[in-house]
Amino acid sequence: MAGAANNDAAASFDPLRPKLIRVAYRMLGSVADAEDMVQEAFIRWMGADRTAVREPEAFLRRTVTRLCLDQLKSARRQRETYIGPWLPDPIVEEQEEDDVTLPLMLALERLSPLERAAFLLHDVFGLGFDEVAATIRRDPAACRQLATRARTHVREARPRFRVEKERGLELAAAFFAASRSGDMKALGAMLAADVSVHADGGGKRSAALRPLIGFDEVMKVQTHLATLFKVHGSKLVRTGFINGLPGFITLEADGEFQTTALEIEDGKVTAVYIVRNPDKLRHLH
Repeated sequence: MAGAANNDAAASFDPLRPKLIRVAYRMLGSVADAEDMVQEAFIRWMGADRTAVREPEAFLRRTVTRLCLDQLKSARRQRETYIGPWLPDPIVEEQEEDDVTLPLMLALERLSPLERAAFLLHDVFGLGFDEVAATIRRDPAACRQLATRARTHVREARPRFRVEKERGLELAAAFFAASRSGDMKALGAMLAADVSVHADGGGKRSAALRPLIGFDEVMKVQTHLATLFKVHGSKLVRTGFINGLPGFITLEADGEFQTTALEIEDGKVTAVYIVRNPDKLRHLH
């Protein structure tokens, strides 16, 4: 009987799993944590009276969101002691994602957990405020205020200029070629004057402990890195969209993966996001 019940629970849960992981990942910015929250939701689903649940998707989305709200409290404490810049785990996709790009995910980090949940559920996933209220256990008017405050904080992180898919991937490939070959003239031509570089090594691999800001500082570091790449190779694995931005995956000389995502405006690279922390790259294997 227990086996049949578990099979029944899995049959109704598994088709919803990708959507639930999408919600959890956008709440937490961590693939492993998102998978843990969804697995915990499945355990609760197995123990629930499923015959009394009219809308399984809404029930499970509420469960996952509430689990994520609890998880965010401990995640914030962990990030206070994180070594160097923190970036979300890289999600690599064939197509550009419009709803939540990497800069927007970083902006979400500045919100309270409830603001983040209200914004994502309403503005990204399109839920009405009555459903948002039922999910985060606040009244609809309070949820509207939470979403409005969140919207104000993240407005600047919304992409103002869309980069055509092929053009974005061309720039990513050109950036890889110029940075690894030492063609600083070609690389410099791609960068905006106020370009910034954010590298997440998490204390596990070498990376700048603060963002590099401005053309001169970025070029100085890139020139140094180019000399290292000539000795220690960096192999292009593939280009693609990383958290909605054009970028690429490389296999570095230490045998570990690395992802590089490029924020582009008016044909110039305005920000570079590099993830080197091996804990954040395990899912790429």
